[in-house]
Amino acid sequence: MKDRQNTINGWVLFAGVVALGASIVSGEVFKAERPEKMGYPIEGVVAEEGGEAAKPIEFYLASADVAKGEQVFKKCTACHTIDQGGANGLGPNLWATVGKPHGHMPGFAYSDALKSVPGNWDFKALDAWLANPKKYAPGTKMTFAGLGNPEDRANLIAFLNSKGSNLPLPAAPTEDAAAAGDKAAAEAEGAGAEKAPNEPVLNEATAAKGGQKSVGGDAAPVSQ
Repeated sequence: MKDRQNTINGWVLFAGVVALGASIVSGEVFKAERPEKMGYPIEGVVAEEGGEAAKPIEFYLASADVAKGEQVFKKCTACHTIDQGGANGLGPNLWATVGKPHGHMPGFAYSDALKSVPGNWDFKALDAWLANPKKYAPGTKMTFAGLGNPEDRANLIAFLNSKGSNLPLPAAPTEDAAAAGDKAAAEAEGAGAEKAPNEPVLNEATAAKGGQKSVGGDAAPVSQ
């Protein structure tokens, strides 16, 4: 009986040694390495390292399609009208918006966040707003996350421009000019990042006093 128990114990020990050895061998054979590039590419998002640089909006405006822009604008009609003399809704009427100052529509209560942003609704401003409204005007009541596809933004801007503004669309930049513009934009962004800790953030609390808040949104078109 004792010899039989010893035999059983021996086989159990042997099986444990075999299992341990197999685990070590398989770990070496199927050893996982950390991938050089993490994650998956997402349409409309530019890679931070080694990816293709984002082209300026002028590049896409040069081949923008007004008809396609009208289709994109259908996403905005829940809040905006665009015909001349159209009524304001949750957002303002957008007739002849391109080239106008922020908060230009009489009778619409723009948020202080948008009114505090200097400049006009030029092509670059519209591109930045449509890409990310909350980044363009921190504190805006606009809840739309933005249009990630630059072609959609260019088509929409071209459609807006055809509704009462009719400004000449910019020509596509040359490769040298585009590269220089990308470098200048990167340097400006880096300088802004260095100054950011000492600069106030524009929002509802720090914007210019006066005026009512917009109930549904601000000046430019947006998908709801």
